[in-house]
Amino acid sequence: MASHHSGPLDPVPAADAPADNNPELPSPPYHIVTKPGQLPVEFLEPSAAQKLVIGFDCEGVDLCRNGALCIMQLAFPDAVYLVDAIEGGKELIQACKPALESDHITKVIHDCKRDSEALYFQFGIKLHNVMDTQIAYSLIEEQEGKERTLDDYISFVSLLADPRYCGIPYPEKEEVRTLLRQDPNFWTIRPLSDMMVRAATDDVRFLLNIHEKMMEKLSKVSLWRLAVRSELYCRCFCLNNNQFADWPLLPPVPGDIEADVHVPEVDILSVLDVPPGKMGRVIGRKGSTIKSVKESCNVEIHIGGAKGPPDRVFIIGPVKEVRKAEAILRGRLLEF
Repeated sequence: MASHHSGPLDPVPAADAPADNNPELPSPPYHIVTKPGQLPVEFLEPSAAQKLVIGFDCEGVDLCRNGALCIMQLAFPDAVYLVDAIEGGKELIQACKPALESDHITKVIHDCKRDSEALYFQFGIKLHNVMDTQIAYSLIEEQEGKERTLDDYISFVSLLADPRYCGIPYPEKEEVRTLLRQDPNFWTIRPLSDMMVRAATDDVRFLLNIHEKMMEKLSKVSLWRLAVRSELYCRCFCLNNNQFADWPLLPPVPGDIEADVHVPEVDILSVLDVPPGKMGRVIGRKGSTIKSVKESCNVEIHIGGAKGPPDRVFIIGPVKEVRKAEAILRGRLLEF
């Protein structure tokens, strides 16, 4: 059986927040998983008869296509499973492939791009049916008429602190970041220390609660946009030679949207190749070019940075806006 322990920590209410904004979520028990048989059968064998929603995250050494995946966290309503990729190896992660690719299991995750990249390049897994809370947050803000900010990606710590969704401070996250800076191989250490277990568990155990609150707020149109954009996030850094032809199709516009509701143009993902040495022109001084493109086009722009992929810019947004952004960036590349 999986090792079974009581949970790592209970949420500490923010001193200045009203008590009712701090859901005292009891800490779930956790299981350290090193063999497939220690995972719930309904996860290992997804079925339409038993649809699941789980919190999901991955930890690793500079997690990306080349940065090793070390732990995969799965949050169920009654327990958190810490899937140990180091002890369990490839066979253990492969056993999770049907679930991670399944339509019947919704994976709730905050910013899935790097997790998806690691799963694809290291294990051949195409992460699918994701509800990305980073995207959901910005869609709810937009739905409520808030001004779009140009650094429009909310961090997980800020999301947890938002009383509308959780209202829980997370100072331990900074502790772990400091340890990771000191020792990039932090997540490879075995046996897992109490702090590692606590950090891994805390990264997923609030996701189901946040998911529930977000689902109450999202309109039908926003839900569709969330599903499409989450799929595009899954693909974003998983560039292959066939333009994602072997990935699942993007969700179509739902047929039950009222006639008078505005349905925006569908989002697409575009990958712009940048000649070696020219990325500085695309980014601009202190990010000025990207900032101005975001100001004039309603798009998200992602760059691989130090982790790669190098010499590429990823643009996500409605078709017309993406084409406009591409034209501006290509123009920048042609300037002498």
